[in-house]
Amino acid sequence: MKHIIIGAGAAGLTAAKTIRALHHSDEIVLISEDEQVISRCMLYKCINGERDPVSISFVPEDFFIQRGIQWLGGKRVTNVSPAMKAVCFDTGCIGYNKLLIATGSEVVIPPVGTLRTANNVYGLRNLADACGIRNAAMQASGAVVIGAGLVGLDAAYSLLDMGKQVTIVEMQPQLIPLSLDEKSAGAYQDRFEAAGCKFRFGSKVVGTAEDADGNLTEIHLDDGSVLPCDLVVVAAGVRPATRFLGTSGIVHDPAIKVDGFMSTNDPDVYAAGDATGLSGIWPSAMRQGLVAAKNMCGQHIEYTDRFAARNTVNFYGLQTLSVGEREPAAGDTVVVREDSSNYKRIILRDGCVKGVILQGDISGSGFWLYLIKENIRIDAVNKPIWKLSFADFCAFDGAGEYRWAV
Repeated sequence: MKHIIIGAGAAGLTAAKTIRALHHSDEIVLISEDEQVISRCMLYKCINGERDPVSISFVPEDFFIQRGIQWLGGKRVTNVSPAMKAVCFDTGCIGYNKLLIATGSEVVIPPVGTLRTANNVYGLRNLADACGIRNAAMQASGAVVIGAGLVGLDAAYSLLDMGKQVTIVEMQPQLIPLSLDEKSAGAYQDRFEAAGCKFRFGSKVVGTAEDADGNLTEIHLDDGSVLPCDLVVVAAGVRPATRFLGTSGIVHDPAIKVDGFMSTNDPDVYAAGDATGLSGIWPSAMRQGLVAAKNMCGQHIEYTDRFAARNTVNFYGLQTLSVGEREPAAGDTVVVREDSSNYKRIILRDGCVKGVILQGDISGSGFWLYLIKENIRIDAVNKPIWKLSFADFCAFDGAGEYRWAV
């Protein structure tokens, strides 16, 4: 049996390791556009030199050799042919019996002005991006970051650390709008501004200007203002990296459609990770890769953890965990507790916790996560909400073990 895995992220590498553990003699080929394994969440540390490219790998140097996995790094897949059971490159095709697509996501650069063609515009999704930003920053003084999500803040953090002037442009009225509320976001805004960062919230990029060498020199905003720049990082969004599937017949739009067993509309083709549009966080991608691999090996394992809304933020020594829904709905109750070092907010609906933000001390986060995932009612417990613990919802069963008493 020959397994081909496209993508060397959390899902793809977990799948490769799982297949090898289950089938010792099967052939495994792992293909990636990246020339080495990298942790994407650590990429920004290569911008300011805090890490080098080798140190942001999340697998041992001998990972592939020890497991007998063929590594094809620096290869761009151009097409997949389920009819021929082949994965194709510019230089040819290789066949498979089972295929896993775990290509992750790619940066979306808006078609505004010359953002897509200028020399000094970068995303931040792969090692080449991080190295390009670092090299450009060496000669730059002013940078504009488009997007105030986690990736945009990562880039801004490193550029500020290098002593660069940084302005972040964000269409929403706050940073990290998908995970944080106004209060928790404001704590990070204060810290970034103290480091010299400027923000333009509620602003949209509508145009650009460039010099004769094809480098952007200005970013034009919808209020008529102009931001001078000699480096631009676009972190305004991503999309599943599935462009190579255009003529394959694999159903995607653009995320690959999978069933509960991570299988596509072709029984020999599976998908996992960001390419599926399911939860993009690291543990979920690993779980999807594990489930896909087991099914590729003939088991019948279903992926059931589709709970996606969870993010951890950590800048300038301040940690925040956001779980579940960010915005309360009509009729919800919002409970807040804060002091000089901590901020906590809970959204309650029909006696159940629907969303939690913990900032500062994020210990005990697993408890809130389980309450949300299991939709457990807490209103029957006659106890202040901040005093609740696992013990309030568990009881000994007949075997002498704790079980959820729900």
